Amino acid sequence: MLNFAVGPVEEFGETLVIGGERTPYFRTEEFSEVMLESERLVLEFAGAPTGARAVFLTGSGTAGMEAVVLNVLREADRALVVNGGSFGSRFRKICEIHGIPHDEVKLEAGRQVREADLAPFDGKGCSVLLVNKHETSTGVLYDMDLLSDFCRRNGMLLIVDNISSFLADEFDMAALGADAMIAGSQKALACAPGVCVVVLGPRALARVERNRQRTFYLDFKAALADGARGQTPFTPAVGTLRQIHARLKSIAVAGGAASEVARTRALAEDFRQRIRGLPLAVASDSPSNAATPLHPTNGQSAYGIFVELKDRHGIWVCPNGGTLRDRIFRVGHMGALTTADNAALAAALAAVLEGGGTGSAAGASSARIAKP
Repeated sequence: MLNFAVGPVEEFGETLVIGGERTPYFRTEEFSEVMLESERLVLEFAGAPTGARAVFLTGSGTAGMEAVVLNVLREADRALVVNGGSFGSRFRKICEIHGIPHDEVKLEAGRQVREADLAPFDGKGCSVLLVNKHETSTGVLYDMDLLSDFCRRNGMLLIVDNISSFLADEFDMAALGADAMIAGSQKALACAPGVCVVVLGPRALARVERNRQRTFYLDFKAALADGARGQTPFTPAVGTLRQIHARLKSIAVAGGAASEVARTRALAEDFRQRIRGLPLAVASDSPSNAATPLHPTNGQSAYGIFVELKDRHGIWVCPNGGTLRDRIFRVGHMGALTTADNAALAAALAAVLEGGGTGSAAGASSARIAKP
């Protein structure tokens, strides 16, 4: 199968090799060195401010979202949630469950956030803004400069779910004044799922230190204390952490975060060029490099296209659920994809949309994936 999903994504040979190795014991100096170097590189690639720290949690990106709310926010806060899709709704639900008072900026699917959306909350006492930089369900990349300026004017903390955008789109945590950033192992890092990374700036770290403990497994105080020596409080996803370390080093050698962002952008632009003329509309005001959200304009079901590509052509794209199930599917551009893969997908899409062709891309993709 050729994988154009938005996570897990197509893995590189080096991470596939690590995934097939025996899992080593991890309470060692050697593993600590791996973790400390990973933290250093994550901070560098995130543009983290001086004094920031990174926490590696064994769990999905949603674990990171909930952990930030539990460790950084408090009941006295009033959060403002940008809710333009499934993941904005997830931040809202986390606040509800944990008793954090909150308002939401509710956006239509596919629409960029605008100054007019924020105006009703200007000067209204919100203390924290929670935003999914890339609302993955609809493919919208939010205007972080606009949101950063709003937070600065209102003295608010800025917490950014950067899970599907980290290393796919530009992000400078210090320049934005962001206080926390969440990333995930299975997106542009192109590793196995199971690890989320949370970068905490000085203001977030001060809150973690002052706040009472509200969770056992996701407690940042314990994670930061053990992380100072390159360890974790509990048994982590050792194999995935080793994959992350290898990927971070490879990205550093290739030119760092800017180089990886440029590579992903080039893949996205190449794909979008190849599908011009097909009955597909980009369903986002501002698509990320990470993914292209597509709406069939010929009446076909988006979910049906996902099934046809999977079953007849050996290609995964990413379907949606709920009200977007038949309206939007998403094509990812992260991980070990190539322009040749884009060509295979474009040809398969043309066959599905135009009702012809039953050829499969599975043979070519399987041979490529098997390479170390």
